[in-house]
Amino acid sequence: MNPGVQRTADAVDAVFRERVEELRTAPSSVWGVFDRSGLVVSGGHGDRGDGRAPDADTVYRIASCTKSVTAATLLTLVADGQVALDAPVTDFVPAFADVALPTPDSPVPTLRMLLTMAAGFPTDDPWADRQESLSDAEFDAVLRDGLLFDSVPGTRFAYSNTGYALLGRVIAVVTGSPYTEVASETVLRPLGLDDTVFSAAESRGYVVTGVRPDGDGWEPLATPGPGAFSSIGGLFSTVADLARWGTHLASAFTGAPRPGPLSPADRRLMQQAMRVVPGAVVPASTRATAYGFGLFVEQDPRFGELVSHSGGYPGFSAHMRWSVRDGLGVVAFENATQAKVSAAADRALDIVLTEAAEAPTTTTSTGSTTIPLAAPGTRRTTAATRAARGAVTRLLADWDDALADAVCTPNVAQDVPYERRRRAIAEAVAAVGADVTAPPVEESSAAPSHLRWWLPGSAGRLRVEIRLAPLAAGLVQTLTVTAEPAER
Repeated sequence: MNPGVQRTADAVDAVFRERVEELRTAPSSVWGVFDRSGLVVSGGHGDRGDGRAPDADTVYRIASCTKSVTAATLLTLVADGQVALDAPVTDFVPAFADVALPTPDSPVPTLRMLLTMAAGFPTDDPWADRQESLSDAEFDAVLRDGLLFDSVPGTRFAYSNTGYALLGRVIAVVTGSPYTEVASETVLRPLGLDDTVFSAAESRGYVVTGVRPDGDGWEPLATPGPGAFSSIGGLFSTVADLARWGTHLASAFTGAPRPGPLSPADRRLMQQAMRVVPGAVVPASTRATAYGFGLFVEQDPRFGELVSHSGGYPGFSAHMRWSVRDGLGVVAFENATQAKVSAAADRALDIVLTEAAEAPTTTTSTGSTTIPLAAPGTRRTTAATRAARGAVTRLLADWDDALADAVCTPNVAQDVPYERRRRAIAEAVAAVGADVTAPPVEESSAAPSHLRWWLPGSAGRLRVEIRLAPLAAGLVQTLTVTAEPAER
């Protein structure tokens, strides 16, 4: 393990060790960090129940992390043409026709509304967590007795387990097989997620018992069996398996997505911000948050989109999260009610991403670069941006208006006349004694059409930044050159 990875692993491990040894949030805590290749490092603390600390193959209930598997399973049926996302749920669950909608003009919730938590149902964690073993007939009876609504279907977000229970029924009706079998055979087994199962009895590894606080100790809790609500949070899994699932989903944003039952396009669809999550729902969050299909999407000012989902269940807490841009992620489990391991996983991913940002992604003869891997379909744009950098480098070395016209869009001259721009560049170069012909000492990019690089100088360095217009010709629409004097 290289020193950077070890340093990161030690820092992440300390977050989870503190939770068990000092904060006593749970009897055991286990975590893993993954990148685009899969699980990189993991660790565990406490007693999983047999006197040993948990490891990457120890089995925990992952609760609502299951919803991403439910969404993926439904999307495979959509891709096969067996169901449409905008079909009303009554097409598949006749008992829902007895549910009185909140207004005369309310639409019947569609599968898309259910997927994005926009069916209008009240948030229902405490009640729904106890309904897993409900039979289909009992669930139908619940529906026929009617439901409450907090909003008109399709108008706002409210986290709803009932909605995902309905999706599980839709999957079963469309395929003619139980949801648990369809999800396993369609998504989990093809991806080799063999330790991700719907009952403790199916597990191959050591299964941790969930507990809740009881005075100075812990009270063990029984785990219900599969039923009509398994699609909301019925899965058991391991750090190794859930990291593999996160790696698979994150790979959809690369030029070489991992193969699987769900297309890369549909995996990207799952991870899009489709329904805004009100701030009151996540009051502790500093990021804008939305919901996609079975996954939350957070906007981080430093790291871009972060995709995540938590799992809370009597006796268990689970969380998975990753960076779309960097493909780095964290999974973590604890075995106590309301342990909220999500807070620790959030801290852990911040540590991982900060360490990655401070360390060069690659080091070449031109210095360091912090440019993320090209997203699908952007190689042409990236190549055009690189070509524009070469042309701008020639322009900086020997300004020529004709060359500038060939490299830049007309607005560049209109925004700052060439003569004024040429003088400003010369002053910036002189201010730091920059060598405009030297290879960059550092470069970074916020998008394929954007590039920022620094040139060395005797008294500091020169920052050059370009943005391309959306024209296929690859012309520069923004050119800025800034002197960054060395600190004295």
